[in-house]
Amino acid sequence: MAAVSGSAVTPEYVSADGEEGYPGTLTVSLTYTLTEDALRLDYRATTDAPAVLNLTNHSYSNLAGSGDVLGHVVRIDAGRYLPVDATQIPTGELAPVAGTPLDFTVPRAVGDRIADPLLGGGYDHCYVLRGGIEVVEPVSGRVMEVTTTEPGVQFYTGNLLDGVATAYGRHAGLCLETQHFPDSPNREDFPSTVLRPGEEFASSTVYRFPVTARPQAS
Repeated sequence: MAAVSGSAVTPEYVSADGEEGYPGTLTVSLTYTLTEDALRLDYRATTDAPAVLNLTNHSYSNLAGSGDVLGHVVRIDAGRYLPVDATQIPTGELAPVAGTPLDFTVPRAVGDRIADPLLGGGYDHCYVLRGGIEVVEPVSGRVMEVTTTEPGVQFYTGNLLDGVATAYGRHAGLCLETQHFPDSPNREDFPSTVLRPGEEFASSTVYRFPVTARPQAS
């Protein structure tokens, strides 16, 4: 543990040169800060040799507290996404979401179009962000807002959860993994994920939970 201070905690990890085949000694810290209505994640990293780095958070959210997330209403301020090939590797295209089941520029329930063949069993796609994200659970009225300094977010709807290998069934949670684009090291036109000696990687993501009035039963 690197530091504990008030409402913040900062774990740190040092990846030795050659660990898992990666070059350089990489020092990574992540500060979790809890405020009145938000959780803030601040990532920092340095290296002594050029290294590829793309950090994110793979936590699942279910604002209902149980069941699935198909009724959660999502808005993602992103006009483009990254299509993938048969092996789930981005093709390099930044395709428009307009006219596809990937369009969340206006709020839509997760389950409205999740059976569309284009999705291959659910959402697991990287969006090119131009703003924030909002998730609403309409029965409880719970809201989660996500903002980030990262250029993209991987939206995943727990398609492989099966209730056997884990305690949770399919679509029991959703992930909003703020990050650089997948396959960036092989795409010169994508934002770079190479960290060099003398540089510091810095990234922030905020998950905010504003207090709203509980919907009244009709």
